[in-house]
Amino acid sequence: MKLLVYGAGITGSMFAARLHDAGHDVSLVARGERLAALRRHGVQLAEGSSPVVRSVPVPVVEHPDGSYDLIAVLVRTHQVDAVLRSLTGLGGDVLFMLNWAAGAEPLGAVIGHERVLLGFPTDGGTRDGDVVRYRPAGLLTRLAPMPIGEPGGAATPRLDRIVRAFRAAGINAKAEPRMDAWLKTHAAFAVPLEHAVHAAGGPVSLAGDPAAVRGMVHLIRQNLATMPAPAVPSGFAAVRTLPEGLLVAALRRFLRSPTAAYSGLAVASPAATAELERMTEQIRAQAKAR
Repeated sequence: MKLLVYGAGITGSMFAARLHDAGHDVSLVARGERLAALRRHGVQLAEGSSPVVRSVPVPVVEHPDGSYDLIAVLVRTHQVDAVLRSLTGLGGDVLFMLNWAAGAEPLGAVIGHERVLLGFPTDGGTRDGDVVRYRPAGLLTRLAPMPIGEPGGAATPRLDRIVRAFRAAGINAKAEPRMDAWLKTHAAFAVPLEHAVHAAGGPVSLAGDPAAVRGMVHLIRQNLATMPAPAVPSGFAAVRTLPEGLLVAALRRFLRSPTAAYSGLAVASPAATAELERMTEQIRAQAKAR
């Protein structure tokens, strides 16, 4: 499979490296200092805090052209508009794997509705200079497959082909028939969570403030009340129905866990802030539309 990966950050770098290792013809789009680093050293990966760093020689391009079997977009929400403009000159199906609560319509309106697929990357990691430190393999990695779906929920040959290719590359992917609802529900949870983490100064600090966690839970439940039922992913049904005390305790435990540390929640960068602002706009627009 000939693939182009837009986004040379944590998730894009890991994704491109795994597909390259599996023998696919992968190119990774990068700019500026990141482009220079990737050309010098390739994608550098390390598991957790391990001192062992592995370099994967993924080809990198600054200005892609031509056609691809699949273009995977792994960027932040506020960067999508710029990527869409670049995609109009390229051929191939486009899989958007990112935080996105605006639906497929604005994506298809620019590049063609027939090209759009939706998904979400479930791998986590952090940046240590030029090294991507990915979350150690464990139960969460096995239980949280990467969902991918057609905007309308159909089971199509191209979706089956992509899922099978990812699985063969060691990526725990699955076809999700309600991908649009999945993304909107995830955003309804993630936006209050990230706002609270940034306000507290990090996930561990938030975990130490039960009142702030309770306030976050109230906002999450308000958002989820505007989402369609049944909940997608199904685990969000528990967020709606669990007694508040149990939910607060569970979230405080999560915020102290290695999973939270590798989720990117601890990074309060300008880019993270800009993404959160765009996601907040999308959630508000969804609430008004219902």
